[in-house]
Amino acid sequence: MLAPLGLPILTYGQFLDSTPPSPPPASLAEHAHAGALRYYGRGTLPETRAARRIAQRYEAAGERTVAALRGLLEQQQPDVALFHHGIYIPQGVVGAVLREAGCRVVNWGLAYRKGTVLVSHDDSYHYTMIDESPSNWEDMAWSAEHEQTLLSYLRSRWTGGNDWINFQQDAEIDRATIVSALDLDPGRPVIGLLTNVIWDAQLHFRQSAFPSMLEWLFETIQYFITRPQFQLVIRVHPAEILGTVPSRQPAADEIAARFGDLPPHIKIVGPEAKVSTYALMEACDCALVYGTKTGLELACMGMQVVVAGEAWSRGKGFTCDVSTRDEYFSLLGQLPLGSRLQPDRVLAARKYAYHFFFRRMIPLAFLKPAKRFGPYRLAIDSLDELLPGRDPGLDIFCDGVLNGGAFVFS
Repeated sequence: MLAPLGLPILTYGQFLDSTPPSPPPASLAEHAHAGALRYYGRGTLPETRAARRIAQRYEAAGERTVAALRGLLEQQQPDVALFHHGIYIPQGVVGAVLREAGCRVVNWGLAYRKGTVLVSHDDSYHYTMIDESPSNWEDMAWSAEHEQTLLSYLRSRWTGGNDWINFQQDAEIDRATIVSALDLDPGRPVIGLLTNVIWDAQLHFRQSAFPSMLEWLFETIQYFITRPQFQLVIRVHPAEILGTVPSRQPAADEIAARFGDLPPHIKIVGPEAKVSTYALMEACDCALVYGTKTGLELACMGMQVVVAGEAWSRGKGFTCDVSTRDEYFSLLGQLPLGSRLQPDRVLAARKYAYHFFFRRMIPLAFLKPAKRFGPYRLAIDSLDELLPGRDPGLDIFCDGVLNGGAFVFS
């Protein structure tokens, strides 16, 4: 596929024997483990010999990647490396080896909006979006046009018409209908909880109050079991069945295995339920999240959001962030919060949401939804379409790669 370009094509095999063994990056084991979890679609590996062999093969693949990259670096010293995603095997260890050699790294991946990509300097956007400085958006000009553009897009996410991937199509959006179907008592506060897919990006994030989403989920349920004055509604992420890698460890099964039958004041809305997550959360006093991006959208609606994990909305000034178990349960002890976000915090959420969805997600004119295989296709008829000045998004992309410019579309 690449040969017609006339470019030199290098292979792992050219370098595997040229470099003596040396300690791999510390992150290799973590990326290999995350890759094995993704393969199985689980948050924990099965206790089987096959699973152990799969995990060992991911680690061996990572070790070969390290050896090949270090061999390459003995012959070439690239100024910058551009590659996809930045985590798992091989991308995660590719980045680790290049960074330890002093090479500048740029990672990219498909964003949410159709025709857009997320690009980050130094590491995967999974990490960099958490630590991005608020100075990048909090002083941006804000107008009625910005507000209308954002709110119109966020409303479209209730059905997913403007996104690459859609988890909400044909979902019930009438709040009263949802409340009735779940038999919720209007006289008691409703607390919403949004899960992540259990296997998704099981990497270490230093700010999480719990070691895993599943442990956070279990401890939260245990807390509410003895507090019938509240109603806890758990919305299991629809990507468990609709995602690229369907989960083989459903959250509802894990809950049933741990607790058996739950008391009637705790409700589970499964991933298959044709219920709008956004409309459901509108019926709640607040939302508890671990890492889901939906927390940002709920804050834009004026909702109080408690963040216990690595959600990108953490640290941005509009969510209730906790970093330890004690902080988390102390905050739960203050429920119900009984109020909506203050206007200044709603504005902060909307500014960040606009920055995230319309500035960090860079549009590329030639990136079109695929008609058959894969999420996208390249609609390019002539190389002239790629010349400077023809596509503003591509100009920003190229400037960031070549010159270290900010990956912000404006």
